[in-house]
Amino acid sequence: MPANTTASSGSSDAKKPGRKKGRRARLFVIVLVLALVAGVGYGAFWSVSTVRASYPQTTGSIELKGLTGNVDVKRDSYGIPQIYADSDSDLFRAQGFVQAQDRFWEMDVRRHMTSGRLSEMFGSGQVETDSFLRTLGWRKVAQEEYDTKLDEDTKKNLQAYAEGVNAYLDGKDGEDISVEYAALGLTNDYKPTEWTPVDSVAWLKAMAWDLRGNMQDEIDRSLMTSRLSEKQIEDLYPDYPYAKNKPIVRQGAVSPVTGKFDPEAEPSDNIGSNTPEGATAGLNTQLSALSETLDEIPALLGPNGSGIGSNSWVVSGEYTTTGKPLLANDPHLAPQLPSLWYQMGLHCRVPSETCQYDTAGYTFSGMPGVIIGHNADIAWGFTNLGADVTDLFLEKVSGEGYQYDGKTEPFVTREETIKVAGGRSRQITVRETNNGPVVSDRSSELEKVGKKAPVTNDAPDRADGYVVALKWTALSAGRSMDAVFELNRAKDFTSFRAAAKHFEVPSQNLIYADTKGNIGYQAPGTIPVRINGDGRLPTPGWTSDYGWKKEPVPFDELPYEYNPERGYIVTANQAVIDEKYPHLLTKDWGYGARSQRINDLIESKTKGGGKISTDDMQKMQMDNQSVIAAKLVPELLKINISDKNVREAQKLLENWDYSQEPDSAAAAYFNGVWRNILKLAFGNKLPKELRAEGDCLNVPPASGTGPVDEQDRLVRECGQRAPDAAQPDGGDRWYEVVESILEDKDNEWWKAPVRGREEAIDGRDQLFARAMEDARWELTAELGKDITTWSWGRLHQLTLRNQTLGTEGPGLLQRALNRGPWHLGGGEAAVNATGWNAAGGYDVIWVPSMRMVVNVGDWDKSRWINLTGASGHAFSAHYTDQTDKWVDGELLDWSFSSNAVGQSTVDTLTLKKP
Repeated sequence: MPANTTASSGSSDAKKPGRKKGRRARLFVIVLVLALVAGVGYGAFWSVSTVRASYPQTTGSIELKGLTGNVDVKRDSYGIPQIYADSDSDLFRAQGFVQAQDRFWEMDVRRHMTSGRLSEMFGSGQVETDSFLRTLGWRKVAQEEYDTKLDEDTKKNLQAYAEGVNAYLDGKDGEDISVEYAALGLTNDYKPTEWTPVDSVAWLKAMAWDLRGNMQDEIDRSLMTSRLSEKQIEDLYPDYPYAKNKPIVRQGAVSPVTGKFDPEAEPSDNIGSNTPEGATAGLNTQLSALSETLDEIPALLGPNGSGIGSNSWVVSGEYTTTGKPLLANDPHLAPQLPSLWYQMGLHCRVPSETCQYDTAGYTFSGMPGVIIGHNADIAWGFTNLGADVTDLFLEKVSGEGYQYDGKTEPFVTREETIKVAGGRSRQITVRETNNGPVVSDRSSELEKVGKKAPVTNDAPDRADGYVVALKWTALSAGRSMDAVFELNRAKDFTSFRAAAKHFEVPSQNLIYADTKGNIGYQAPGTIPVRINGDGRLPTPGWTSDYGWKKEPVPFDELPYEYNPERGYIVTANQAVIDEKYPHLLTKDWGYGARSQRINDLIESKTKGGGKISTDDMQKMQMDNQSVIAAKLVPELLKINISDKNVREAQKLLENWDYSQEPDSAAAAYFNGVWRNILKLAFGNKLPKELRAEGDCLNVPPASGTGPVDEQDRLVRECGQRAPDAAQPDGGDRWYEVVESILEDKDNEWWKAPVRGREEAIDGRDQLFARAMEDARWELTAELGKDITTWSWGRLHQLTLRNQTLGTEGPGLLQRALNRGPWHLGGGEAAVNATGWNAAGGYDVIWVPSMRMVVNVGDWDKSRWINLTGASGHAFSAHYTDQTDKWVDGELLDWSFSSNAVGQSTVDTLTLKKP
């Protein structure tokens, strides 16, 4: 039955938003009403009350079915909720209710995405995406996890959470839940349905997809074979620079005595990797089409490329002003509105066996518990480990099956029905091999090209052609949802590691600190052991000589650290451990530019007995230093420039400190030069499948088998990849590529032939001069001729777009729902990682999605910030009320104790037992 609402005495004393914030919200409401009226076009009437109907009740009381006792929801001036209950079930039931109040539209879209049902909401334009997601089978695996893997307490918590969500939905129409449903109702009759526990579990699959490791690199290396030689491709994927950029774990090995990882053991020289044979050359057409299909999948967590990742570090109390550890974390993900993260606290009034939680931090809307944060005893943070947990297998098709070890095996098939709003349902057949789902079936182009793909001589006869199957650890049922609750309850490093053991996908770097002064790190995850090959290229699926062994790398053999002598631990997507480690985790690490900068900042502060404060940790998160600028600018200043306008721009680099501040003209010009260096030296030589859409060149025809021979006949080729995913993206892999040839002025990469009216480039300095010239005129077009008006922030802008309707809806509606732009500092592979893609432009495409600095043991002195705000309601005062502070590098006070929460509370809602 519908929830009953009563007024609460004293609620009128709650603080109201400031007049300016309130006036802005009212104006936005009027704009949205106008947008909705314009969208209808049928004379329907929309009122301000329609827009405000979904605003949540945050004071007074609501009767909530299923509670065994009353629950208090206390919100601060930013709308961040802290929940107080007397049982686990009441706590998570209330969490579901509160998250649905603030974010149900976001939750609903997510569950339709993870289950391949976006077409039910948005129509036929989503059928291809749904088909691919049904093929992957995220929802199917999540159901299997819930049915067979998760422990009973986890399932009870998930069920309580779902009941809380459904209690909020009960009796409400779509427009009562979120204004987006009112807009959606203009085109179809979609109605939200009940939330289920599996809806929550499935979200972990989406998280794992965007953090899946090197799958795009695997595709890209294969696509490069049409224009580059094997040696050239190797040039573009250099080895990790261990001597320069330190790995996370700097000592220890798998003990030959215990068979477990021992932080004190000495590593051997037995390196556990295999070099693959060239068994799958010539997959260009399949992989190009597959890459295009992958681009259609919503990048929920952001683009997948070099330089992308997260920062976390923890400093021992020996080196802090507090005498206790300080822990910082800022995951780098796609900018979204609302933010991917939701801040909240979950508190048992009196901890007991039936009420076990006292934790706060960041979680995902639609999932119970806290993902990153702290409890009363420990703090923890995440960054992406980047383990290679996917492989593409080329499968030989034969009749109704596929070949394996000389025999024809039948495909495992299932039928899927995709319901389409406003249209007929679509039927698809999903085929699976022993390696996984056949992902190439989801592309019409790929249906043809399997018959044409050239392969090496050891492949089976062509017959009916080839298909591409995906093997991925996340497609096997696991216990990551158990790990979330175990982390929330952990008391010490032992219980923290026990929780980490169950965090199987996505594989994350976990850092740790506790109130007793200990710090630590654990590399968890299900990481495959390959029979042959190193996962860098697609693999033959027709033989048991390849594939994965039955058991993954044992958890006890995965690297960890506990109170290292140096007194701090940094994880920022660099290599986990050196190349002597016996198991292959990946060949495609991030290259460590950010991590080493953080290492250097910590060491410079603690040198000579210095101490690090909470303020210092916060300042480090906003460090804008460009590592590649420090390498290139001295060389750029040596170039003799004759054009006075280009020389004027070149002078901006003199005495520049390499910090990419938003008001820096030098940073703007350098990044323009960097973008053009990459384009001239590398981008123009890449195949069209990797270049950005709209990047058109006259080039010799691709040979399809290796390097290009210059020919008289040129063809017009235009890039095919989305700008935020194109290459060269300018991440720290490209730092290493450029640095490796920087002193070799006559290296072939610095040379380019005559193209049209452009002169040939014969060496590094000539290429640098051309890049400086091209950048001058590019920035003139973007920012004006007067360089005194240039600034990096004017080029490097962040626009927050409301998901779905803010990206696909009518223009007026987008303008009503979206916010920005903001002018940002930072950049690609800087600690303040406001990412941009050098092949696609300067706009911000991924960001520190939140920032936190945890003051371990003195929890109320911790600080946090979100990218946007607590609310997903477009005209709530809390829609983007944290964004300006986030842009400026500010953090909010983070109350944890009951006294501190009480002092910061402005609204209290009591959820009452019926």
